[in-house]
Amino acid sequence: MRITSDLNSSDRFFTDLNGFQIQPRKTMPKLPLQANFYPMTTMAYIQNTSARLTLLSGQSLGVASLKSGQLEAIMDRRLMQDDNRGLGQGIQDNKITANSFRLLLEKRSQLDESEKARPVSYPSLLSHVSSMYLNHPLIPMATSLDFETLSLSPFSPLASSLPCDVHMVNLRTIQSKKEGVGPSDEAALILHRRGFDCEFSNRNTGLLCMTTRGKILVEKLFSELTVGSITPVSLSLMHTSDRGRSPKEIQLKPMEVSTYRVQLR
Repeated sequence: MRITSDLNSSDRFFTDLNGFQIQPRKTMPKLPLQANFYPMTTMAYIQNTSARLTLLSGQSLGVASLKSGQLEAIMDRRLMQDDNRGLGQGIQDNKITANSFRLLLEKRSQLDESEKARPVSYPSLLSHVSSMYLNHPLIPMATSLDFETLSLSPFSPLASSLPCDVHMVNLRTIQSKKEGVGPSDEAALILHRRGFDCEFSNRNTGLLCMTTRGKILVEKLFSELTVGSITPVSLSLMHTSDRGRSPKEIQLKPMEVSTYRVQLR
């Protein structure tokens, strides 16, 4: 799939690294074609001084920008011979696969010249939210196949929506240490605050949320549950942080994943 625009992107384009940060890439004309393709986990974009064109993907693919203003994504790949990666044969049994994309064209207020020398780049806030809809869709699950007797009731554990730049990676119960008791009164809360570029305007974009600079009030987090205590821990929940318990406010840093033990009542 090739997307052509009139953006003067020269030989630079940007791809994400495992969905966490964006790295600049440079097309090398002297290298072979396959050397100029890079993994695109969630997004890739090209830009100039006044605009940015972002390709958001719901699946991991290879992407390149072989000419200025172009983005190319590998939709399918076939090999007639073995690539010495363990399969032992060529890749010719391709299957029809549904791919999901979103194309986002944004105007930017200005381009900082020092950005060209930075090792990382940042998407816009709208780009982050659009990528969330593609990579984290709502999955409804029913307990019965009898649709006539199936009744759905709304369940909203959160009192309000989280800020636009905060992603709730997981909220799960923690098993009790006693055998046969079941889950304990604690839950594991994993939050990821995304870093975004402030040079893109969010007016008239349809965003119905705002940012709070990483601050979340614990007492206003849940609607029907009360937080007894919240403890910062490591990602594996094995080590407790030296910051101690803070039952009032959660402070998240950009581009970091934070884990908490939450005692619910």
